[in-house]
Amino acid sequence: MIKLVRIDDRLLHGQVAFAWSRHLDVNTVIIANDLAANDPLKKMTLNLAKAPGSTLYIKTVTETIEILPKLEDPKFKALILVDNSKDALALVESYNGIKSINLGGMRMAEGKKLISRAIAVDENDKENLNEIISRGIEVEIRQVPTDSKKLFESVV
Repeated sequence: MIKLVRIDDRLLHGQVAFAWSRHLDVNTVIIANDLAANDPLKKMTLNLAKAPGSTLYIKTVTETIEILPKLEDPKFKALILVDNSKDALALVESYNGIKSINLGGMRMAEGKKLISRAIAVDENDKENLNEIISRGIEVEIRQVPTDSKKLFESVV
């Protein structure tokens, strides 16, 4: 089962590997990222950040879409990480088993506006996230599980 889909431009790091993985009792972490999937050095680095006892898969977005139905098996307790709203929308458009998207880290860049302490969005992000919401999927902002949940539509 998919426990969490998270947008975090850092992908896998301490907050994710320990706080979220432990909170959700995750045994499978899937990074859906085309660049990471094709970069052996990035793969090696990300593998060092995974929580003990979990299995890490680094796949392209297309490969991830193909395996999403397999995650319905209760033996999987999966955390899926993407680094942008476009890839999150691609997952949602291809698979209707995603119920919520967590915004955990989207850094400030040119053309982006800060909407929380760790989330900056541009017009494309807003369009993608509003499309996700229009499909009945919750989009919430929380860096760590102990933070209060804020809904995206309430801060934009």
